[in-house]
Amino acid sequence: MPVRDIIKFPDKRLRVVSKNVENIDGKVMEVVKDMLDTMSYYDHSVGISAIQIGEPYRIICFDASKSPHYKKKNNGLTVLINPVILERESEKVVREGCLSVPEYVGFVERSRRIVVKGFDLEGKEIFIEANHLEAVIIQHEIDHLDGILFIDRVVSKSHLIRRDLLKKDGEDGK
Repeated sequence: MPVRDIIKFPDKRLRVVSKNVENIDGKVMEVVKDMLDTMSYYDHSVGISAIQIGEPYRIICFDASKSPHYKKKNNGLTVLINPVILERESEKVVREGCLSVPEYVGFVERSRRIVVKGFDLEGKEIFIEANHLEAVIIQHEIDHLDGILFIDRVVSKSHLIRRDLLKKDGEDGK
């Protein structure tokens, strides 16, 4: 069992704009631990936001290295508090899925490269340059913090595909 249940669409909590973390206290550390444990439970999960476990804090966790198809350099398992994207460049269309919208995947336009700033668990400001899959994951998770789901960003409704149809075609749909 995951430590916390994943909130699923159409739950209205997924549309809440998360609030900034003012102090990294015991509650925040508990939320982060629960996020990491829940993400770990879903072995295909490469990212999670606090709102997906019912906590409206601006916290994301991500790990592009968990993807068996991603071999490029990345930052590994990262917790980012109050993330803000500072730079974006080079758009591309990618296929995304989400623990909160488990029945579908869709094609979304995302930046190939971003620079994001936030805070680590010690409250130190950090800057991360992310490329390719890692950049996509961060953008996806920050969208959650703003109440936006990948289904809101699909290139067109015809680019929203049921996962069970992908599996029939021999793809894993993750």
